[in-house]
Amino acid sequence: MAGKFELYTDNAGEFRFRLKAGNGENILASEGYKQKSSAENGIESVRKHAGDDARYERKETSSGKHMFNLKAANGQVIGTSQSYASASGRDGGIESVKKNAPEAALDDQTG
Repeated sequence: MAGKFELYTDNAGEFRFRLKAGNGENILASEGYKQKSSAENGIESVRKHAGDDARYERKETSSGKHMFNLKAANGQVIGTSQSYASASGRDGGIESVKKNAPEAALDDQTG
């Protein structure tokens, strides 16, 4: 099964998206957007920048976990990963975004 973007509305009424791998695991999540079109632009930005390794900011959390941000050309964060127990797990997550995002279908759940 191929990866997909899910576009949804959160409890605060903001639009968000998440990228899911083919196995259904969340691999990238967005911030909240006031406008649906802004969230859709975010998805297109993820598709555009996913293959560029230089766009990934690899980080370690204060609790020693590993995570990453995907950044647009202007340096703005367009997606954030979950926390991983190891750097190799995080790097696997990055590879999954690179593989899934460019061709991922859009599942619009906003009604």
